[in-house]
Amino acid sequence: MPVERTEHRGAAELHKYYELYETIGSGGFAKVKLGRHLLTGEKVAIKIMNKKDLGDDLPRVKVEIEAMKNLSHQHICRLYHVIETSTQIFMVLEYCPGGELFDYIIAKDRLSEQETRVFFRQIVSAMAYVHSQGYAHRDLKPENLLIDEDHNLKLIDFGLCAKPKGGLSYELMTCCGSPAYAAPELIQGKSYIGSEADVWSMGVLLFALLCGYLPFDDDNCMILYKKITRGRYDNPRWLSTGSVLLLNQMMQVEPKRRVTVRQLLDHPWVMKDYNSPVEWYSRQPIGHIDEDCITEMAVNMKRSRESTTALVKEWRYDQTTVTYLLLLSKKQRGKPVRLRPEPPLCEVSPLHQGLQTREALHFSEDEDAVIVGSLDFCSEYIDDCPWVSVQQHTPQRVRGRPDGRANKDAWVMSPPVEKRYGQSPMEERGRRTTPQRQEKREKDHEHTSENKENSAGEKRDDHFVHPPPRTPMPNKKNANPNKNVLTTPNQNICVAKSNTGNPKGVDSGSKEHNKKRAAESKDPEHFEILAFSPERRSRSLDMAVTGDSGKKKRGGKVFGSLERGLDKMINMLTPSKKRALRDGPRKIKAQYNVTLTSQTNPDQVLNQILSILPEKNVDFTQKGYTLKCQTWDDFGKVTMAFELEVCLLQRPEVVGVRRQRLKGDAWVYKHLVEDILSTSSI
Repeated sequence: MPVERTEHRGAAELHKYYELYETIGSGGFAKVKLGRHLLTGEKVAIKIMNKKDLGDDLPRVKVEIEAMKNLSHQHICRLYHVIETSTQIFMVLEYCPGGELFDYIIAKDRLSEQETRVFFRQIVSAMAYVHSQGYAHRDLKPENLLIDEDHNLKLIDFGLCAKPKGGLSYELMTCCGSPAYAAPELIQGKSYIGSEADVWSMGVLLFALLCGYLPFDDDNCMILYKKITRGRYDNPRWLSTGSVLLLNQMMQVEPKRRVTVRQLLDHPWVMKDYNSPVEWYSRQPIGHIDEDCITEMAVNMKRSRESTTALVKEWRYDQTTVTYLLLLSKKQRGKPVRLRPEPPLCEVSPLHQGLQTREALHFSEDEDAVIVGSLDFCSEYIDDCPWVSVQQHTPQRVRGRPDGRANKDAWVMSPPVEKRYGQSPMEERGRRTTPQRQEKREKDHEHTSENKENSAGEKRDDHFVHPPPRTPMPNKKNANPNKNVLTTPNQNICVAKSNTGNPKGVDSGSKEHNKKRAAESKDPEHFEILAFSPERRSRSLDMAVTGDSGKKKRGGKVFGSLERGLDKMINMLTPSKKRALRDGPRKIKAQYNVTLTSQTNPDQVLNQILSILPEKNVDFTQKGYTLKCQTWDDFGKVTMAFELEVCLLQRPEVVGVRRQRLKGDAWVYKHLVEDILSTSSI
């Protein structure tokens, strides 16, 4: 199969089920983007890898995928979906908004013994489960632990894990992992037991949590290795006696003298203030099937519960798997077990065209609020809209199209029908749907004609009730009354040809008038097709829709993802806001990887950092308020890559500097960034 074809297929499948947003992480061979699963509305992290760039590390990715498919634990990052093409691999993972534990340690300088115990119990729980499944992680460090929305840890990066065929007691030979966390037997090139090496790494990690720095550290690798093989380190004075004892038990040079993970479960230091051992078993075993999730999926897929259960149990890590796992996650967090609403089998208006495709669906932060694409959102306006009428068609005609777009002949929109000014929406619904009121409608039509003659000086659009969001109407002088434009915020929207017959709900008293208007509407030049650009549609998740009043609507989107013609109108309406988004610093919430400053001028902070970077031998490229920085060795190889972004914090309203490590040793990066920020006097 041609490379281009498979590449396109993988990307198409990704965009079919997910909406992609900003990059939230990147490394040497991978990029991680924030995404949203369209069917459930849940946020996910999408890891994008290029096989060519991976090179010899490709087997590592395969190992990671296979391991994560077999692991399901409350303190292990969940794998949801895998998409592979001939050139790329997409891994859809559980989203952890708290970032790396490493950044949390830096932000806190060091953690208290009480907070450290909370985190360490979770680490012990995850590692006990991993070992029970026959795996050794072999790369345990703060960078490989993420913090979720509930402030719980999730273990990631199983690329270096091993599952010996003879069990965990089988000796390994491969020297891998991060040098500062590596056990002495690995550095010495000896055979080792994976679980014993993991305990040493857990000891180094515990020291980093309690102290804010590493027990074994040096810029010279040979000196670092000597420190590790000797196992000598200094305990700071603030450590309690219990902490010193536990660290000593975990970082024993002789592997057989080290405490085991099983012993850590009920260790006195670990049980302090809890009075109970660590619960290490999985609360979400892979074999368990939740009936509520199966029922919701069966209804959505129009299948029996038995066949849906059988499909889920295949665990292919495809759309079925991710849908089930995300529904299960919603249930465990107390959210409704619900997928996006399907269109009803009765009448669907042109306003809902395109909303039935998954690509066009956007969800708000509130679980129950659908911003665009929900029939619940639109139904309250449909019956109140005088220029919309519908014909019954089976929704399969729309959903059956391979491109997901609505069939242009599937729905019919009647020409505009004038109604009496001041008539209530309820009266209008009755006028359209109750044949017994025909005589009253004819009288209303005569009365409307009289009113039209008497109010010739009024604007035409005053006689209509328009569905929100309202689009600014053109001047009567320049308006084209025969041109119908449907500006529903959606990906693909078109106004179909009007039926020449008398559609259901059209006033029979206006038959002659409607025939004339319908004949005019046959001309294709009176219609426009408005399409959404996918690139412009995928904007920041947290931005709200701004209407013509300038006020933000709760949980909305930026209303501006139309083609160039309508974009000009939006530019005219809110030029200052668009300039601010483009030219000013971002406004973000306080995060662990944001350093607060005492200054209120972002330009001054940026200039101070720019003046310091050359002094620290740091190369950089600037894009707005973001600096992409790199350091090089004597052979022209990049040793460190990181980002610094000057931003505004929402609360408190001060200037901050967001930092993100992209490549290189975490603690070298920590010292360098701290040096840059302290020298900048910010």
